[in-house]
Amino acid sequence: MFCQLVIVRYPRWLGWAGLLSMAVFRIPLAANKKISFWKLLGCGKNGGFDMVPDWRQWGVMVVWSEESGVESEGSGEDNSNPKLQTPNSKPTTPDSSLLTPDFLLSWWRFFGCEVCVFTLQPVEGHGSWDGQQCFGELPRQSGYKEQIAVLTRATIRTGKLRRFWKHAAQAAPAPGIPGYRGSIGIGEMPWIKQATFSIWESSQHLKAWAYQSAAHSDVIRKTRSENWYSEEMFVRFAIRSVAGTIRGENPLERKA
Repeated sequence: MFCQLVIVRYPRWLGWAGLLSMAVFRIPLAANKKISFWKLLGCGKNGGFDMVPDWRQWGVMVVWSEESGVESEGSGEDNSNPKLQTPNSKPTTPDSSLLTPDFLLSWWRFFGCEVCVFTLQPVEGHGSWDGQQCFGELPRQSGYKEQIAVLTRATIRTGKLRRFWKHAAQAAPAPGIPGYRGSIGIGEMPWIKQATFSIWESSQHLKAWAYQSAAHSDVIRKTRSENWYSEEMFVRFAIRSVAGTIRGENPLERKA
């Protein structure tokens, strides 16, 4: 299984083009038979779950079907493929044949966007996204210990929105946590369908924070006891490559 998360940042005053793309991109994505699952995403302003959207920053999640032929190029351990090399930290718009349909890349070039493409391989997780196991059958534990990315998403019950947003900030990692490289708040629907994509130096660093943070543990208990979510998903990914930058920085080189 192989997927990509693309984070796009539009120049100042062109955020309206990002909003428009959320409607326009549905056509080429739906028509592409190589894609088994896709989502168009907005971004929160402060890295995690956030009620305030960032109108300049948008995202696309694409999962490639096994028949696409992309998996054999991107999901192996051989890093000799130049497409899988991590670029320097200068802002770039990556020209990758792995990113299709071409219409999306042409749109971002036209509007002068900063583009960052995360090439990911799911290694463990549980839950569903709109009723689908979009990343395939995954073990809850895999033993993978290298640098990882984590997707945590949920559909929040409308009757629990006030409680969720009151405590959401407690569940997010903060700058200075050992091994934490940063996060991006993404979501399909403002306030209701939310997700956080975070990067960690290793799974051990993630587990150390998750198990030792009293605030995080308290929010998880409330999530379960008060039944905040109608659907949730937690997936860990091996990071196969990062092409491009976000706010001029390579996410793998950034220290939160």
